[in-house]
Amino acid sequence: MPENQRNGLLALGGIALAAVLAVLGHVVVNDDLDPWSLTVSDFAVSDRGGVIDVAMALLAAATAMLIPALWRTGSGSEPGGPRRRQRVAALFMAAWTAGLLTAAVVPTNEPGLPMDTAAYLHRYASVVAFLALPVAGWLLAGHLGGRAAGWLRALTMVSLLLAGAMVWSAYPGDRMLLGLVERLLILTEVTLLSVVAVSLTRRPAGPVAGAAPEAEAASAPLTSSRLHLLASD
Repeated sequence: MPENQRNGLLALGGIALAAVLAVLGHVVVNDDLDPWSLTVSDFAVSDRGGVIDVAMALLAAATAMLIPALWRTGSGSEPGGPRRRQRVAALFMAAWTAGLLTAAVVPTNEPGLPMDTAAYLHRYASVVAFLALPVAGWLLAGHLGGRAAGWLRALTMVSLLLAGAMVWSAYPGDRMLLGLVERLLILTEVTLLSVVAVSLTRRPAGPVAGAAPEAEAASAPLTSSRLHLLASD
């Protein structure tokens, strides 16, 4: 099995398992928490070290499986351009991974308590993760092409709209439906990540597409020269 396909399938398995654990984390929490107004982090801190934290770390690991594959595939004929976009997209995917891991390791504060240093670190690591993945998705849309491009662009726009709604809810909106908006945002971004993983399983590893036509063009003069020599003989 090609390495791209293996990494993509492992990532999909990790994403699916993380989703199951996140759902279980909401079911097993004993506290009377309101999922409409409280965030996933609020649920996680009530079950510190539980399945929600594991789900976040597992989702980060699944993303880390995809990053090397992004460096082994390519598309487009513009020299250098697609490769640069791939590298930038990989950096944003790495930022999403780092943000998720930080949020999993560093807890927020208990609901209703003043925020401390750890809670602020958790918050801004989550913000970095939520914003980094849509940017990576937009950059990868042109790289992956096909139907994946349309899905990635649409999911990117929905993610950014939900992120804006979450900011409004967290500040002037007095946390109105903050938990619901955050869960919709997470669902959208996990779907975006899944589209990337599925697309990579269907692409062969190798050089950027478009390199073959350039190689053919470069070899054309040599072929013509050989034919001319044969004809003269």
